[in-house]
Order: sequence, then C-alpha cells, then structure tokens
Amino acid sequence: MKIHEYQAKQLFKRYGIPVPVGDIAFTSDDAAKAAQAIGGFPVVIKAQIHAGGRGKGGGVKLAHSMDDVRTTAGSIIGMNLVTHQTGPEGRRVKQVLIEQGLDIEKELYLSLIPDRETACIALIASQAGGMDIEEVASHSPEKIIKIHINPLNGIQPFHCRQAAYGLNIPAPAISAFSQMLKNLYKLFVDYDCSLLEINPLVITRQQTLIALDAKLNFDDNALFRHKDLPELRDIDEENPLEVEASKYNLNYINMDGTVGNMVNGAGLAMAVMDTIKIAGAEPANFLDVGGGATAEMVENGFKVILSDRKVKGILINIFGGILRCDVLATGVVEAARKTKINVPVIVRMEGTNVEEGRRILAESGLKLYTAVDMKDAGEKVASIIGRQ
Repeated sequence: MKIHEYQAKQLFKRYGIPVPVGDIAFTSDDAAKAAQAIGGFPVVIKAQIHAGGRGKGGGVKLAHSMDDVRTTAGSIIGMNLVTHQTGPEGRRVKQVLIEQGLDIEKELYLSLIPDRETACIALIASQAGGMDIEEVASHSPEKIIKIHINPLNGIQPFHCRQAAYGLNIPAPAISAFSQMLKNLYKLFVDYDCSLLEINPLVITRQQTLIALDAKLNFDDNALFRHKDLPELRDIDEENPLEVEASKYNLNYINMDGTVGNMVNGAGLAMAVMDTIKIAGAEPANFLDVGGGATAEMVENGFKVILSDRKVKGILINIFGGILRCDVLATGVVEAARKTKINVPVIVRMEGTNVEEGRRILAESGLKLYTAVDMKDAGEKVASIIGRQ
C-alpha cells in the first residue's frame, strides 16, 4: 500500500525525523492559510500524487508571495499531472503540500528496502540525490552506496558510520544523521514497510539534516497488524480494477497487454506471463486467485478481467491442489454464462479431479478452448487473438 508524501511525513515526525514545516491544502484558500502559518517566503507547493517525477512534470513550484501562493496552488490543484511514473494518462491532483523553503547546501538520496537475495534490509544511499537519481543508478552505479543490515541484529553504530562517511556528512551533523538513521530503521521495521525513501535528504547551510521528500510503501500482507494504516489509503490513486479486485481478496495487477490471465499461485502467474510473451502476445494483468479459491472467486476474477476493455482473450492456467479442477471448471462455466463472455477463453488445468473438470467444460456448450500444457496454452491464445 502506498501513501502520500504528507502522510509519510506525519509518520516521520512521530519518529523524530526532521521534516520541513508545512501543511496540506485542498484549495487556494487552504494554501494561503498554510503559507501564512509558515510565516515567510519562499514556500514550496508540491502536488500530492502516488508517483515520482512531480517536479519535472510541473507539480512542484516555488511561491514568493501570498498572491503567488494562491495562483500557483490553484493551477496545480485539479491539473492532470503526467510524469514518467504515471504513464501518459497522468493523475489528477486533488491536494498540495505547502512547505517552508529551505537554504539547501547539498542534496542526498537515502532509502531502505528488503533485499531478498541476502535476507537483509538494504540501506541504499548516494551523494547524488535529487530528481535524476534513476540516471545516477543507471550511468554511475559507483556513486550508489549499499549497506546490508541483518534484521536479526538490527541497525548498528558501524552501519551509521559507514553511511555517514560514504555520504560525506559534515562532522557536526554525523551524530544527528546516525540518530535519524536509527529512527528511520525503527519506522521501517515497526510498520512492515516494503520501501522507505527520502529523495532528497538535504543538508542546509546551517548544517542541519531535513527530509525534504518522503515515500513509504507498506506490505499489504502485514496491514492486519497496523489498524491505523488503512485509513491513509487513497483509492483514487489506485487502478480502479485493482481496487475492485481487492474487494474479492483477489491478487490483481493491471498491465498494458491484451491477454487476461487467471492462475492460482504467484510463481505460476509469472510463468504464464512469460509464456504469453514468448508466444508473441502481451499479458493484460497478473491475477492470482489463490490456492483456496472458490467458484465465486473465479467468477469475480472473470468480472474484473472483462472490465478491462483492452482484453481480447483470456488464458486460465490452474494446478488443481487445494483448488480442485472441477471447482475451477464450475466457476469458469458459471462466470461465462453470467458475464456473457465475448472473448475466447483458453483453459489449461492439471491436478485433482482434472478429468471431471474437463468434462464440465466439454459439456458446458460454451466456446471454451482447452490446452494440454503451458506452451500450448500460450500459443493458442496468441494465435486466436492474432486472427481477430
């Protein structure tokens, strides 16, 4: 789950991590009140959407007077902000964050993420912070510092020193930097974060450290432990199909292709998407109905897939274990009849009660194609779509 920058900074403040003085605004009048409370100019007006690159897209601007605040905030609120992370469709801005302007001497990059290869938490940092950090990582990887923290031991003083020296933190600020890192790590672990990012972390001319930006993503599977987090969710920032799928406990991610697919298991879903691409088509989604799926969940999965107008065909690949093949077949047939499917459906199933499942499909009277293996399924759906 993602949250907005201003929400992340509220959590930062709770953990003693310094952030600029500021407030959220939904109208030009709100923006003027927030600027007045700051008590000085310039102020920064920042669009609040779940995407990076806002500055390059025109969503982050300075204001040097109260009239400037009203005009600039009014131009950003309601705009369709397009960045490299939103795609060409962009995102509508509903609110802006008004913050004090800072006298910045240096911009740094700092993040924490889980590293599955090492089973550690990776602290990633760079002296080249700011909007172009992706280019730094791509073209100058030697400027990126990576420190692995064993979660069983937690963050240690030597981790902090290694990061401080790698970032060339001024001596007077090293103690504050180390404490900030400890607080960030505690926040990351306490809230089961999948990403914590500050870009940029700035050093002011007064040699103070301030998180000028803040990004927090949380592990959806751990939200049951954090009753305060769901209220921070902004579903307007999420794909409508993904929101709809979440109502049925379906693991769904929308993509750009034309082949909708439904599987039971994340690894199987990745293999199916690879199979579709190898066959010359493109997947329209990732949809894992889970090992304990019911006929009703399969039906709801169909409804979500068919809500995507890009979908020209559906590939179902199920291994019958907990989800028996006859249950799957029943769900497919019921869904096909209720939703009046008008695209070809290719079904490949193996496992428990597979013969009964195939019989149900064969006797349904519906136009359903069967496949003997994954390769056959991918080739059939690509071929059928190609003929349309």
